[in-house]
Amino acid sequence: MSDPLGLIGAAQRIGPIEAGKAGGGGPVDPNAPAFKDLLVKNLEQANKLQQDATRAVEDLLTGKRADLEGVLTATAKADTAFKMIQAVRNQVVKAYEDIQQMRV
Repeated sequence: MSDPLGLIGAAQRIGPIEAGKAGGGGPVDPNAPAFKDLLVKNLEQANKLQQDATRAVEDLLTGKRADLEGVLTATAKADTAFKMIQAVRNQVVKAYEDIQQMRV
């Protein structure tokens, strides 16, 4: 199965957290993209997949397109991308809520 949003490769570039280091974080690669950049790029890709799926369905309904398999593939890709973005969002919200609950 392919990774339409590129999140699997991004997870491998993030280094492990070093124990006992103030501020957390492992060695930082200066050439690695920031989390925000990855998130925006993946949101744009998910949006493009959704637009492609919508266009494919419209083309099928108007008769401009005859391949049902291509339409189903486009909608499945858009659905998978949306679910991956939603999962990332849920994890970010959960992390934010966990941070809010921390005692200082």
